[in-house]
Amino acid sequence: MSDYDLTDLLADWPLEPGRINARKIIGADKKPKLQVRIDLGVLQMEYDGRPDGQRPKGYQSLLALHSHSKQQYTAGSHASTGFILSSDECRELREEAMQYYHRYIALFPLEDFPNVIRDTNHILDIFELCRACGPNDEDQRALDPFRNAAVTMNSRAEAEMAIQAGLTHEAMAALNRGLEELHIIYQETDRQSSYEHSHEVLLLRGMREMLVPKLPASQRAELQERIQAAIERENYELAAILRDELRQMKD
Repeated sequence: MSDYDLTDLLADWPLEPGRINARKIIGADKKPKLQVRIDLGVLQMEYDGRPDGQRPKGYQSLLALHSHSKQQYTAGSHASTGFILSSDECRELREEAMQYYHRYIALFPLEDFPNVIRDTNHILDIFELCRACGPNDEDQRALDPFRNAAVTMNSRAEAEMAIQAGLTHEAMAALNRGLEELHIIYQETDRQSSYEHSHEVLLLRGMREMLVPKLPASQRAELQERIQAAIERENYELAAILRDELRQMKD
């Protein structure tokens, strides 16, 4: 077989439709790699740093490069605003975000939840940077369609880590945080009517319902206190989420 022919590799790793086929390997450079079996071959990514292994101008990522540039601008100008990315820089950041998106999707079924959190946070940080420093509305909003998914997977990964550690209350808190962030996103994008029936919200609520029976009865009083504190802070979205949780506990 030619050194470049993947026929034997693909035959030894058959595609399984309906699931993400991912595995962690050690590469020829002795560093871990992530491989994903796709219908037309195998996708391979670096496990750490940028998935494509590039180091833009010596930085670990474009996000790190532009974040440093922003910090330098702020320190030099003594102004918290005024740093603007170009449209090409925003496009390159979006392309980087898509690499991290493909990697965290593959990491989740491997139950590597810390690195799912790492990659979803990277995408959300790119979103915030483009939102604050993009040159126009298109560049500022181009990543909006991926924000819901990143928030949801970040929340799920935190909850799964807590569940593995037997920390049910912390898992609940992670899911509630995700629901609250999604509610804010739907408000900002004027889609409040779609919030209750969105796939992401139903998924996080489903996980939360599975956890409710595992909570001790003493949690009820704590939930009531948190509801009251949320109301006093006028955080009515969080109060509604906590009331829903309390109602499920009573049921």
